[in-house]
Formats: sequence, structure tokens, C-alpha cells
Amino acid sequence: MPPTTGSATDSTAALPSSSSDDLPSSSVATLPSASAAALPSSSAESVPNGAPGAAGAPLRLAVILGSNREGRFGPVVADWFLSRAAERPDFTTELIDLARVELPTALSARPGPAVRAELAKVTAPLAAADAFVVLTPEYNHSFPATVKSLIDWHYAEWHAKPVGFVSYGGVSGGLRAVEQLRQVFAELHAVTVRDTVSFHGAGAHFDDTGRPKDPTGSDAAATAMLDRLAWWALALREAKSVRPYGG
Repeated sequence: MPPTTGSATDSTAALPSSSSDDLPSSSVATLPSASAAALPSSSAESVPNGAPGAAGAPLRLAVILGSNREGRFGPVVADWFLSRAAERPDFTTELIDLARVELPTALSARPGPAVRAELAKVTAPLAAADAFVVLTPEYNHSFPATVKSLIDWHYAEWHAKPVGFVSYGGVSGGLRAVEQLRQVFAELHAVTVRDTVSFHGAGAHFDDTGRPKDPTGSDAAATAMLDRLAWWALALREAKSVRPYGG
């Protein structure tokens, strides 16, 4: 099944009930070393995209790589998506790789020095972002605990901002994880866009260098999602400049 864009709800209804994740299997290739080396080495790093658009400064897009699992396929998908986003003059992109952040699951209103040091890697990029893309696998019909931990350690950083999704996995393409994340982000006053990018049997779509074997469908899906994100991000940024959001 090729990469798709559109309503994840429609796609999920026809899916079998099996689980899928990002571990290598018969349908998911191992991580190509070339793609892993191409990823930024810090937990949050900017990737400049070009000149400001007609509406002013480029929109700041935070791409959250959600898997921290050993043998993960996520960096391959992230490398591809970052290359697509880098072609957009209306965005500047920052990667937040949760494999390089250690946030505890026990929340605290007064975190200690070690936790504050980890939060320093991610809180400022989240607060500065105009929009987000969550890149997630699916574990047991849901999204990784690392993503939930990042979400729960923050609140106002998500308010009145759009969120897009790139998901991957086996037969489900990670769409069940996406549908659960939509409910979580609704509670945080964020706006999730309809158009998604999903890779079903993800490893089969990429060659040994980490490039899509047939980029037509995935590139079109990414363009559609980024177009929606740009519309919402600009509209909400302009609205907040006139009237602050009271979430």
C-alpha cells in the first residue's frame, strides 16, 4: 500500500487489529547508516529553508521524532521529511529527537536540576514554534510513551498552534497512534490538520540509502499536509498578534 494522505479516520476503519511498530521485521527495513548519519546531532537543531515569504518571517516548524526505541526506523522517515520541508521557503525547521531527551514520566511542578537540564533542550523550541509535526510509529495500537511525556511536561507551548502527523508502521501505517494523538492535542488547545502522511509497511518504501523508492505519493502527501499547516500557522500567528489566546 503506498503512502497516503487524507482522513486517518477513514483509513483506520478498514484496518486489521494487529499491532505495528518501528522495529525491523519482514516488512520494515533496518536503519540505513547513511540516513542516520544525516540527522542533526543535537536534540533540537534548526534547518534553514530559505527566504521569508510574502507574509513576513518564515513559519517556525518543530518536527518531533517520537521513537527512542533501539533499532528504530524513525530517522529514515525523519530524514526524508526534513528534506521535503527544507524545500519550503515559508518554513524554517527544527528537529526535536526524543531519543536524545530523557524526560521522566513522573511530573513535577518544581523539577530538579537534572530534569530542568532536559527540559532546556525542548521547551524553548516548542514555545518558539508556529506549528508542529509529530513523526510517530505505532506501539500496540498507540503512540510511544516518549511523545506523551513530552506533551505532558508542557502546556501553553501547544496553545493555538497547528499539528500535523507523519506516521509509519506495518499494516496500520501508524494511523491508530495518530487518531489518539488528535484527542490529546485537542485538550491542549492545539489544532490538528486533516491531511496526514502515513507509510504502511514502511521499510518496503525506502531503498538502502533511505530514499523513497517511488516518491510520488509520499511527496504529494507531504506537500498537502505542509500546505495546510502553513495556512493554519499563519492564520493563528496573525490572530494572536491582534488578540492573545486565552487558553
